[in-house]
Amino acid sequence: MTTAHFAIDETRSLLRLAGPLIVNNLAIAGMQFADAVMAGRLGAEALAAIAVGSSVWFIGFMLALGLMMAISPIAARHLGEGTEALIGRYTRQGVYLGIGLAIPVIVLAHIAVEPFLTFIGIDISFREMTVRYVEAISWGAPGMFVFLALRFTTEGIGHTKPIMYTSILALVVNVFLNWVFIYGKLGAPAMGAVGCGVASAITMWLIMLVLGSYILLNKRYVPLQIFSRVAPLRPQALKEIIVLGVPIAVTITAEAGLFNAVSILMGTLGPNIAAAHQIAINFASTAFMIPLAISAATTVRVSYRLGLGEPENARTTGIIGITVCMLIMFISATFLLVGRDLVVSMYTNDAAVTSIAISLLLMAAIFQVADGMQVGAAGALRGYKDTRWPMIMTTFAYWVIAFPLAYLAAVTYRMEPRFTWAGFVAGLTVAAVLLSFRFFRISREPRPLAVQP
Repeated sequence: MTTAHFAIDETRSLLRLAGPLIVNNLAIAGMQFADAVMAGRLGAEALAAIAVGSSVWFIGFMLALGLMMAISPIAARHLGEGTEALIGRYTRQGVYLGIGLAIPVIVLAHIAVEPFLTFIGIDISFREMTVRYVEAISWGAPGMFVFLALRFTTEGIGHTKPIMYTSILALVVNVFLNWVFIYGKLGAPAMGAVGCGVASAITMWLIMLVLGSYILLNKRYVPLQIFSRVAPLRPQALKEIIVLGVPIAVTITAEAGLFNAVSILMGTLGPNIAAAHQIAINFASTAFMIPLAISAATTVRVSYRLGLGEPENARTTGIIGITVCMLIMFISATFLLVGRDLVVSMYTNDAAVTSIAISLLLMAAIFQVADGMQVGAAGALRGYKDTRWPMIMTTFAYWVIAFPLAYLAAVTYRMEPRFTWAGFVAGLTVAAVLLSFRFFRISREPRPLAVQP
């Protein structure tokens, strides 16, 4: 097969794998959009509470997400090598790890969030509402973290449609439960923004049960031996997940943490700016969900090619993944340049909030392509099990460059919000350059997977 023919076939395989993941990610974004819109109808304070509260919750969520993402390339490599029976071992350890992570998340949500928000100076008008939101959503952590272990197992073997179906179910259920608990329908109390947290927590448990039942009953998963027995903790398998997953967790938390930290900073500037920031970040996050899915598919395809012993094809797959991510974000940037007013009008009619949000979406348009490049390169590198240097690079880009710039603009000099977002532009651009350079260097010398029998 010629290089051109391989590239065409691999692009098709990548998109087929990514398609259900795109739907999954857009459904997740749809839940965030629904939270913002449904709570936003209650006023700027409710929208600001969700903006800051979800930022706090996502710190713990992203740490768990990164750790569980390690299961995907491990499963893909075993699939390529023909050792499917070892995959279930990592799934079970991931389940144990998820339960163990959920406990401190719940505890910290109930004892540490209020003093933290008070310390950083979150506006008193919505601080208590924010604390109660975080407490409510934290009860969904065990369900969500176990779901992630199951999700990345099925993603790693290239069976992504179950992920899509559970996410669609989650979107429908979450919107319905928002309606019930935010506005007090069907006899439930009207809980406002806190109702979003209750709805989300229930939904997390539901999707874990649905995906777990599907895996248990579907014959496709029998060779993986996931539920063949109740296995004890296996320190070696658990260590492999943690060693690979911790740098991934730090990497994605470095970026997500940057955006969430800036959300918290915006919360110190009053409800209008916090609400405008939530609108802009919500849309930018929605657009990001598509290349994020392509990145996850790139990880699986690169790992699978390496498992087959095809390093040159793995490199080509990585290049394809990065290119597709950049093209998608270029389209997103173009849309933002011409349709910012329309986007903001879907969220709010408040003139003050609208003006700020439009200026922030212009900054979002500027960093879209760089965001696509860095997430594509990160996904390709995960396929090579290269996670430590990407961790160092992204931490440097986001926390040595981006956050100090954002902090100076927001806190030190109290500049307009768009100047705070200039920190995003700088950080994402540096990350894109560093990660892409790393990929092109390491893909010339692919390293073998250290499998523990």
